[in-house]
Amino acid sequence: MLLYNIGIKLYSLFIRFASLFNNKAKLWVTGRKNIVFVRIESSIWFHFASLGEFEQGRPILEAIRNVHPGKKIVITFFSPSGYEIRKNTPLADFVYYLPLDTAKNARSFIDAINPEIIIFTKYEYWFHFFNEANKRNIPLYIVSGIFRPGQIFFKWYGGFNRSILSLVSHFFLQDEASKQLLQGIGINNTSVSGDTRFDRVWANAQNPKVLPLIDEFKNGHKLFIAGSTWPQDEALLAKLVSEYPDWKFIFAPHEIPEEKINNLISLLPEGKAIAFSQLKSEAEGLKSGDFINQSLTSNLQSLVIDNIGMLSSLYAYADIAYIGGGFGVGIHNTLEAAAFGLPVIFGPNYQKFNEARELIALKAGFSISNENELKGIVETLVDDEVFYNVTSKKVFNYVKENVGATEMIMKYIDK
Repeated sequence: MLLYNIGIKLYSLFIRFASLFNNKAKLWVTGRKNIVFVRIESSIWFHFASLGEFEQGRPILEAIRNVHPGKKIVITFFSPSGYEIRKNTPLADFVYYLPLDTAKNARSFIDAINPEIIIFTKYEYWFHFFNEANKRNIPLYIVSGIFRPGQIFFKWYGGFNRSILSLVSHFFLQDEASKQLLQGIGINNTSVSGDTRFDRVWANAQNPKVLPLIDEFKNGHKLFIAGSTWPQDEALLAKLVSEYPDWKFIFAPHEIPEEKINNLISLLPEGKAIAFSQLKSEAEGLKSGDFINQSLTSNLQSLVIDNIGMLSSLYAYADIAYIGGGFGVGIHNTLEAAAFGLPVIFGPNYQKFNEARELIALKAGFSISNENELKGIVETLVDDEVFYNVTSKKVFNYVKENVGATEMIMKYIDK
């Protein structure tokens, strides 16, 4: 406990130091400064580490909002990338940064919001918040939980971390392997319910947003979309553009500072790439959709998305998807693209993601490590129509068959 508390304090000091030169760290610090929590009689509290976990847990959030429209819902985020984008979500009555995990903060926060139940998505295990909930007999659920043998919970020195897990009322797990791992350390309050991300992406694919400007850009061409890319991904993908002049390309980088957007555009064939904001601005000055097509998009081959929030809708217009992050710490969300039946390609670091491993096993997802491998799989998908159609059907069915986690979880927590 002493080491844990010291670690929390040291982390806070490190973030404050980093905030002097890192904007994300600065948001983390300023967002927690002088925060005032509105006192309410009761609530349902959802916590999400970041934006990805919000989207993952969103089906549960929406279901509870529909079943209990009068309940106050409180959302907390650990990361600025979640809070800053979803701080005004209509799905919650109050949205806060999660206070630092100290005993005092846990008491003060729970005193203020008075949660009837608490729902954490996927991970983040904070001792003082969990302990305070346990002392007050507030049900605490982990949804879409997943565990791996290398985690500290399963090490000989992970006793304290195991004690945090013991404070959870029930785990709703993504797979049987996670259940077996928890059973191995004496935790049996578990259910294998699957991953709520399938429910989220399936719902999105059934009712995609209409994006007229994207339709104008595509203009009947085949479309390759690269989602959540990093510079390592983009360096490889840029070489594809000139090799497929009849295809259109959309890049949606994971980070969108102006400098990075400009760097990406500079990698692409000169005069044939544009940032979405610029295209939108120019299009708004024109009256005719036909004129937009002729004057703005006919000579364009690549579009670089310089905003957050469009990507999940863009996949509806695509034929092949590349998911970024696989040349770094790990790939981003493959399921958003898969829900539209798109063959998905990604880099080599995918082992921590069940859906990537399962898509590869189905020969519906493809991992590449270099330029030649990327060119090879793209060439096969483009030239072999039968192979493409079989792959697309496999991807679509994979998502469809894994829908249902939300219903299973709701039956348990709302009984």
